[in-house]
Amino acid sequence: MLRNVFFPKGFVTLVGAGPGDVDHMTLGALKALQTAQALLYDALVSEDILALAPARCVKICVGKRGDRLSISQSNTNALMVKLVERGLHVVRLKGGDPSVFGRVEEERQYLEAHGIRHKTLPGVTAASAAAAQFQFPLTHRGEARALTFLTGRTKDGDIDLRAEGVSDPMTSLVFYMSSHNVAHIAETLTNAGRTADTPVAIVENAGRPQAQLRTGRLAELALLVKAAAFAGPVLLGVGAAFAYARDIDLTVSTVRYA
Repeated sequence: MLRNVFFPKGFVTLVGAGPGDVDHMTLGALKALQTAQALLYDALVSEDILALAPARCVKICVGKRGDRLSISQSNTNALMVKLVERGLHVVRLKGGDPSVFGRVEEERQYLEAHGIRHKTLPGVTAASAAAAQFQFPLTHRGEARALTFLTGRTKDGDIDLRAEGVSDPMTSLVFYMSSHNVAHIAETLTNAGRTADTPVAIVENAGRPQAQLRTGRLAELALLVKAAAFAGPVLLGVGAAFAYARDIDLTVSTVRYA
C-alpha cells in the first residue's frame, strides 16, 4: 500500500476510476482510494477496484447505470456532505473520467455551496480505453483531424445532433450511452452528410476483459446493435479512424503487469 499521503479531515476527492479494469487506474486515484474513509462509487466500478479501499472504509453504491434504478444525484450530493461533516475523507469514485459526462461540475458546485474542500483526479475515459484495447486511433493524420465526444442520453431523454457539428468527415465522433438511440443517430448523421459507408465501431464494456467489438458501416449501425443485444455500457465510434479497429482475441492478448 502507498503511504505518506495526507488528506485533511472533512475532504472530498472526486476520482475517475477509468472504465473498470484496475490496470487503467491512475496512481493518484490509487492513493486516494487507499486513504478513503468513505467511498461513494458508481455501479460500473469493478470489484477489483473496490477491493483496493481499506477494509474499514464505508462503501456505498450510488448507481448511475443507464436506465437502471440508482440513487438520485441530489441524494448523492447530500450524502457526500453528511459524510464530510463527520470528518471523513470521502472518495466519490466515478467510472471513466469525471469530466466526460460524469456530472462532476454539479458535485463540485454543491460541495462549494456547502463550504467543503475538494479536489478532482482524472481517469481514463472509455473512448481511450476502447481505442487501446481494439487498436484503432481516435485521430489519424490525413483522415481524422478532430475528435468530438457526444452523449446519446440527455436529462430530458432527447438527443440533438446539429448538422454543422457532425457532418465533417475528418472528425471522429464518439457517442457515449447511445445504444438505445442508434437508429436516430444514424439517420441524423446521414441527413447531415455522412455517407452510408462511413466506418463505425461499437464497443461494449470498453477496457474490461469481457469487452466486445462490432464493426461495420453507418448504414447498418442500427442492425448491428440490435443483433448484438448488448447488456453492458456501449460506446459508438463513427468516422474514418474506426476502420482500423482490430477484433483482438482478448483471452490471449491481455498481459498483466504485477
